[in-house]
Amino acid sequence: MENKNQTYDVIVVGGGASGMMAAGRAAELGKKVLLIEKNKKLGEKLKISGGGRCNITNAEYDERIFLKHYGKNEQFLYSAFSQFGVKDAFSFFESRGLPLVVQARKRAFPHTEKSLDVYTTLLKYLQAGKVKIISDSPVTKINTQGNKISSVLCGKNEYAADSFILATGGVSHPETGSTGDGFGWLKKLGHTVSNPTPTIVPLAVADEWIKELAGVSLSFMKITFFGEGKKKFSKTGKILFTHFGLSGPLILNSASQVDDLLYDGAVTATIDAYPDTDLGALEKKIISVFDKNKNKMLKNVFKDIAPEGTAVSILSLLEDTVPSDTKVHSVTKEQRKRIVHLLKALPVTITGLMGFDRAVVADGGIPLSEIDTKTMRSKKIENLFITGDLLHIIRPSGGYSLQLCWTTGFVAGNNA
Repeated sequence: MENKNQTYDVIVVGGGASGMMAAGRAAELGKKVLLIEKNKKLGEKLKISGGGRCNITNAEYDERIFLKHYGKNEQFLYSAFSQFGVKDAFSFFESRGLPLVVQARKRAFPHTEKSLDVYTTLLKYLQAGKVKIISDSPVTKINTQGNKISSVLCGKNEYAADSFILATGGVSHPETGSTGDGFGWLKKLGHTVSNPTPTIVPLAVADEWIKELAGVSLSFMKITFFGEGKKKFSKTGKILFTHFGLSGPLILNSASQVDDLLYDGAVTATIDAYPDTDLGALEKKIISVFDKNKNKMLKNVFKDIAPEGTAVSILSLLEDTVPSDTKVHSVTKEQRKRIVHLLKALPVTITGLMGFDRAVVADGGIPLSEIDTKTMRSKKIENLFITGDLLHIIRPSGGYSLQLCWTTGFVAGNNA
């Protein structure tokens, strides 16, 4: 059993991305640091992030443009990002032997494309600072005296410190230990906590034709969302079809807006398979395919008209009006127009957002108005610093979540 009365300069609760950064930074500044993790190992969510490739940050070096992605929280984040921004994240990892590579949409990954290498780099950072790590130890109680935390309990063991950093994460990927424990403690400590909703998640749909396309991904599609039949917003980009609905960067980054629409009623959408081709030009393309294949059946030439891998599913939507065994030369002008209109507006019925288990990010947490964002110190508890997914900040996928972890972790470690 540990000595019950160990005292540290800084105790960090939570060994994910922001917790490891915070503990490493405080130790680098000469502090005696304890890192407490409830899982058997640190960084469980980090190891699966970005599909195991780890989208470390987004290589947008213009801070104003970068921070716009955090919506109304932009104004709170300038001070933190001036201490540790995107360029700092690059030099942090690269100076420790992990070169980064920038891919589509400015997303930055480790050159090896292995999340494990990011984890290992952070682990070495902790070891260099002689951070004491206790894993498989859930914190069971936080003790306070006045408006300060005095110690934390892990079962029978008590650990005291001058400063505490809470970095327990939110509720996305509960299988990695992100079960929202920190939200409960923060409420008890007097903070306001917004209930989490999964914000960067795939969409569940009712349409069989979409589910039949599971695994197909189309890189340039336009999707338009309708609330109660009225057009609300459109986005263009990559769509991934799954056995439950729609995913891919375009869909993930639309989820929080779709969630708002679902509050008001039914949400439908249309997918434009040819966003840069107008109706007339698409019809000409189809006529030219038909002219070359007059005696074939529609089902045998449809792959030359529909996006790759989608022909059979899209044809099923036409069965009532243009049966698939119709000879091409028998397709009427009306039927041809029906095909054109369908390809420009494939019907989708959204039934909801997928849950926390499929969420890349869940929001919720404490508003930044209750944090001194120059230091990440709580305005309610004098010696408490709060980082990462415990903060109520909605952001898109593409490296913005992990950058937030590096920034808030570094700033908290710097000031604790």
